[in-house]
Amino acid sequence: MQNFVFHNKTKVYFGKGQIENLADEISRFGKKALLVYGGGSIKRIGLYDDVIKQLEKAKMTVYELGGVEPNPRHTTVNKGAALCKKEGIDVLLAVGGGSTIDATKAIAAAAKYDGDDCWDLITHKASVKETLPFLSVLTLAATGSEMDGGCVISNIETNEKFGYFAPDNNPDVSFLDPTYTYSVSAYQTASGSADIMSHIFDVAYFSMQDQMDMLKRIQEEVLKTVIKYAPKAIEKPDDYEARANLMWASSWALNDFLYDGLSQSTVCHAMEHELSAFYDITHGHGLAILTPRWLSYVLNEQTAPCIKRFGVNVMGVDENLPLMDGAKTAIKKLEEFFYETLGLKSKLSDLGIDDKNFSVMAKKACRAKGVLKGFTDLTPLDVEAIYRMCL
Repeated sequence: MQNFVFHNKTKVYFGKGQIENLADEISRFGKKALLVYGGGSIKRIGLYDDVIKQLEKAKMTVYELGGVEPNPRHTTVNKGAALCKKEGIDVLLAVGGGSTIDATKAIAAAAKYDGDDCWDLITHKASVKETLPFLSVLTLAATGSEMDGGCVISNIETNEKFGYFAPDNNPDVSFLDPTYTYSVSAYQTASGSADIMSHIFDVAYFSMQDQMDMLKRIQEEVLKTVIKYAPKAIEKPDDYEARANLMWASSWALNDFLYDGLSQSTVCHAMEHELSAFYDITHGHGLAILTPRWLSYVLNEQTAPCIKRFGVNVMGVDENLPLMDGAKTAIKKLEEFFYETLGLKSKLSDLGIDDKNFSVMAKKACRAKGVLKGFTDLTPLDVEAIYRMCL
């Protein structure tokens, strides 16, 4: 286990009606705010009006950037950064899901960059030492972006999608009201739930590195929470208990706590980023298709104990099964959860994806080092084989 420093600066207001604290919190950062949101759902559910009332209460001058894409684009980030520079924006407010919050994180950094293209920052050709402060109001339980410092930005001109961590770029304050997720569709709820689980799988759970058993046990409990409450939220969208549990699970799946002392490639995310970079598919759905195939591909005598443990402690697999049988049963049960219980389509071909770009995508996923170092090391040939298993 590696040494680590745990620090998470995000202040969270959780529960019904917590938006009433927005005015007091945002006014601490200045008087000019940029409101960032996506396709307009916040207006349909009345959240936009609630936010504007709070900004008026805080006597903020408000500028707006709407239309953030589900896989946020660098051109949108550039537009937001330019607006911040032109108007002297003091603070950003992201209202939406992970894509909106991710775009806002990149805007916060790009607004402090002397250049005019955020892609310089995303690709590490340039850097910044500070970012604009920002707050978030969450409308989808999925990415955990409301309580971490990372973001993922797409460049559709080059078919690239990269993660980016700016200095001290956690939200300063996040508002998590489960009622704002009542209108989330069954499909997006399912995809978001798969994303939550994949964060735990990819970053921490499926690992050959030593880690605290305490953290491993908590990871399992968060996974069990998603498995219990995602179907309930799909069946009854306004089930407050279900939505609340998914929302808090999302935040804790990726706020650094669960993977203290670990450092490895997020293999499935690296593979999925290429899928959504080339085909603009829903991130969580891509992960749901990839993850069971990846586990089947890497299953061997060394990885089987961890996979079987997942099956026994999370999926209810009989602990008396032989090692390899237990691991295979665990993978099968995960497939059943994703494709039958949650109702997600199980193959890339179901999403209109063929194999013509697999070779290029596999090489891009492995980056310049030519290998993804995770649960097991994967080369481009391995990645391409996993893509083909998903057809």
